[in-house]
Amino acid sequence: MGGQQGATAIDEKPASDISPIKVLLVEDNPGDARLIQIMLEGAGNGLFEIESVERLQRALQRLEDGDIGLILCDLSLPDSRGLGTFTRLHAQARQVPIIVLSGLNDTTLAVQAVHEGAQDFLIKGQVDGQLLVRAMRYAIERKRMSEQLAHYAEELRSRNAQLQADFNMAREIQEIFIPQQYPTFPHSASPEKSALKFCHRYIPAAEVGGDFFTIFPITDCTAGVFICDVMGHGMRAALITAIMRGLLEELTPVAADPGKFLAEINRSLHAILRRTKEPFLATAFYMVADVALAELRFASAGHPSPFHLQRKAGVVEPLKISDPRHGPALGLFEKSSYPACRTSLAAGDLVLLFTDGLFEATNREGEEYGQERLLELVRKSLHHPTESLLHNMLAEVQKFSGTSDFNDDVCLVGMDVARTGG
Repeated sequence: MGGQQGATAIDEKPASDISPIKVLLVEDNPGDARLIQIMLEGAGNGLFEIESVERLQRALQRLEDGDIGLILCDLSLPDSRGLGTFTRLHAQARQVPIIVLSGLNDTTLAVQAVHEGAQDFLIKGQVDGQLLVRAMRYAIERKRMSEQLAHYAEELRSRNAQLQADFNMAREIQEIFIPQQYPTFPHSASPEKSALKFCHRYIPAAEVGGDFFTIFPITDCTAGVFICDVMGHGMRAALITAIMRGLLEELTPVAADPGKFLAEINRSLHAILRRTKEPFLATAFYMVADVALAELRFASAGHPSPFHLQRKAGVVEPLKISDPRHGPALGLFEKSSYPACRTSLAAGDLVLLFTDGLFEATNREGEEYGQERLLELVRKSLHHPTESLLHNMLAEVQKFSGTSDFNDDVCLVGMDVARTGG
């Protein structure tokens, strides 16, 4: 198709307006060389200017001077025979299209030549002027298209490399924001003596993810724990998480009130996202752990309910059992309310927060792991150390799905209550 378009464009122009394409004819038979020249004079319309040489070595020397637009070559020359004739010419001038002219009707040899890079393989005695000129025009056009595609492919590789570098940097920045050290309560306590202890697992499905969490002190006896899941994953989701991280820092003055905290995040996020063409939303859960009052205050923005492990009582329940109220996902509506809920905390308790990428993993039959299986797994592991519990949760889901990869981002955060009271 591309070759025909190229030929049509040439035919439409007067011969006087076109600079002749220099053709190097590598042919040791004077009669064949003369016949080819006659055919091109009759059918070429002045498009081609032929230079003829009889030996491969002379052809290679001529190619060093440049300006050759096409090569017609016989494979049987005084100083070279067979496919090696073509390969040496092709190696010398890879950018020049080559048509093989052979006295041998050898299909195997023709296929080999084309496989090695020849544009065409023509049999002497079966070619007239029109066929030869058409083959030459098509060869030139195919070579141009091939070089253009190679150029586009190189540009694409370069852009992909730059994009990958951008993703790598974005991932490194995200990893910086993931807590490497957790706050202690009170601030002066060592991690071993802290009233609240934390651990987490974070597995992005792509180079960058849309899940994130943060833990920050409100007072010496109250901790704010925020977990969020932005719709989708990849660069766009990561950009939204970056925006939300900035909002969290701005809203720390109202962080003691979970309902107000989520409402303010939602209002600010909606104001930003309503200017975008594509809809975005994020589920989130925010809780304030108050060890002085032995109380957990929390609010949900359409997020999966965390599990409350009451180890001394031998009970594991989703937090929504104590209070099922919640608000919509963040970013959907300008004015949304998020009820503040309460439940008691006791020494030995563990609160597990997670995103839906954990339990929405599917097996080969398309069956979802589900929250019920996850709850049963946690109940069976009630008294396991938290680090071990998080490891087992991931391992069981991966075993169920039959792969170590997750289709969505996965974030797990555990908060142990070491003690309560002043």
